[in-house]
Amino acid sequence: MTGLPRTSKVPYGGDYNPEQWPEEVWKQDHLLFDSARIDTVTLGVFTWAQTQPAPDVYDFTTLDRIVERSAAEGRQICLATGTGALPPWLAKAHPEVNRTDFEGRRHRYGQRHNACPSSPVFRRLSAEMARRIAERYAANPAVIAWHVGNEYGGACYCDLCAAAFRGWLRDRYSTLERLNAAWNTTFWSHTFTDWDEIEPPSALTEHWRGPDHTAFQGITLDYLRFMSDAMLANFRDEKRAIREYDPHTPVTTNFMGMYRPIDYHRWAPHLDFASWDNYPPDDTSQARMALTHDLMRGLKDGQPFWLMEQTPSYTASRDVNPLKRPGLMRLWSWQAVAHGADAVLFFQMRASRGACEKYHGAVIGHGSRSDTRVFHEVAELGAEFDRLGGVTLGARTPARVALLFDWDSWWALEISDGPSRLVRYQQVVLTYHRALWDAGADVDVVPVTADLSRYDVVIAPALHMVKGDLAERLEEVASRGGSVVTTFLSGRVDEDDNAFLTDVPGPLGPLMGVRVDEWDARGPDVVNPVHLDNGPIVESRLIFELVIPQGAEVVGTYREDFYAGTPAVTRNVFGAGYGWYVAAGLDQTGVSWVIRHVLDWHNLSGPYPDVPDLETAVRVTRDGTHLLFLLNHNPEPVEVVARAGGEDLLTGARVHIGQVMTLDARGVMVLRQ
Repeated sequence: MTGLPRTSKVPYGGDYNPEQWPEEVWKQDHLLFDSARIDTVTLGVFTWAQTQPAPDVYDFTTLDRIVERSAAEGRQICLATGTGALPPWLAKAHPEVNRTDFEGRRHRYGQRHNACPSSPVFRRLSAEMARRIAERYAANPAVIAWHVGNEYGGACYCDLCAAAFRGWLRDRYSTLERLNAAWNTTFWSHTFTDWDEIEPPSALTEHWRGPDHTAFQGITLDYLRFMSDAMLANFRDEKRAIREYDPHTPVTTNFMGMYRPIDYHRWAPHLDFASWDNYPPDDTSQARMALTHDLMRGLKDGQPFWLMEQTPSYTASRDVNPLKRPGLMRLWSWQAVAHGADAVLFFQMRASRGACEKYHGAVIGHGSRSDTRVFHEVAELGAEFDRLGGVTLGARTPARVALLFDWDSWWALEISDGPSRLVRYQQVVLTYHRALWDAGADVDVVPVTADLSRYDVVIAPALHMVKGDLAERLEEVASRGGSVVTTFLSGRVDEDDNAFLTDVPGPLGPLMGVRVDEWDARGPDVVNPVHLDNGPIVESRLIFELVIPQGAEVVGTYREDFYAGTPAVTRNVFGAGYGWYVAAGLDQTGVSWVIRHVLDWHNLSGPYPDVPDLETAVRVTRDGTHLLFLLNHNPEPVEVVARAGGEDLLTGARVHIGQVMTLDARGVMVLRQ
């Protein structure tokens, strides 16, 4: 099975669009690439209108020159199929390829995510473009990876999608009887007697006030699943076409991290390697980025991923676009490597002259200068990757802690009426991962279908939906001496989003040793303090479940309201291990207290859990060598005592156990132990 591209070092470079420039600029670009140690370029991401300027006309003249020039200059090429946006002639000739939005409006040509995924014309022509690209360039040894589409996303609600949705439902449910049961359609007299009666859930049917406000959650949940699968079918169309001419070169597409509309776990088996685009919203997103890197690594069972895009300086897509402070680009690039990245690439190599990305950061700015701070930092990082060589390639993360991330639970929780629309799945997960990150634990972020036998601790925040044998597999973790942590609003519904006909938390009840009869939801200004056992009094907000222990030990109690003194946090002995239940929306201090107790029981905290914003991560190379990454996210230096000896691969310096090490502000150390 094809995996990662074969390279001798961490690929370094990014999106390059020379088709936007006259050829005399290309020579200058490649000279600057040499200065910055750029060895890899992603080409042709948005070239469909150039390579197919008319229905029966294909013109590869420009792309030929671009590919030939890049190969001659010694660059590795990640070659795109060019289908990330429609050419104008296609939208005019076949208006049905344009999407219909949630409000039922058929769009005209424009924007970028602009193709109906169910359009037979789009599927045929996009696959044909991928086929011709592969036929033409598959034999070129400079091509080390194929890049299909670009940042898949959005949704369509047209008649073609409605028909495809009905076909998807037939495949999933086989009979209308089964579908009606899954969607509980006896409610409000919605029982369907013919497949053609089913409509996509939109502003014209089951929704009000937007996509998250739905009368029938089962329909909405299935449409989210369907739309994710429909775009996956587009990716698979193009990959299949590539494979007609190239059976071996790895194929990917660039994901967008914790992106709600698409279930990347459903996509993962069809990619040869995962890649994603990292655009954090601010300068303090280091924990959020760590979670997303861990999620991307978990898509392929721990296989390294590619950081396909990041800006060297600033973005241009937000209302406010802050500049990366000196050292941040380097630090965040090394953070990606620490969490499993085998490539570090930028968007973009040269700044566009016009349109919406003309002010987006680039390695080469409009002035084509090599003496800017940004260019210097890019070049210095490139030199570091040259010195590193291939040491980290293929290295794995030896995590004993798993955090479950589930798109179905995300969707089901947030489209549900009650208990609170203010409880957001991603924010809950971020809070629990932040606690793990602060403690320095190595974490795998994995789907609910993952093999859990390798983990001593499993964290399952807001596990709203419990599917298949998950409850039994979590019990196995605890039975053999592990710890399982879950939270409020977990164990509520089955895979059809129907409530379990048993006490909350449903099939998780025996493991957690609790029963929840009632719950209280309040606005963000309402705080109920929680007193943690022999610990601090912390705040809780938004959701407060009223717990009746069924054998569990009380670890934290509410301090106010009529349920003052009742359990807010419990721990249940199960086999040789424990099930922890957090019934309240604890603040970060409270969550961190719980997680630290769990980690300490299993001795799984990192080497410096009490040094704020000093991140540590471990990767193990193919020959068994441990690489310890130390990343100082503080704007000032920190000193720590070495817990292990070895060589700093970035400086060549030797480190001895007990030695006092100083990490510069936003400094990085890669210690080969």
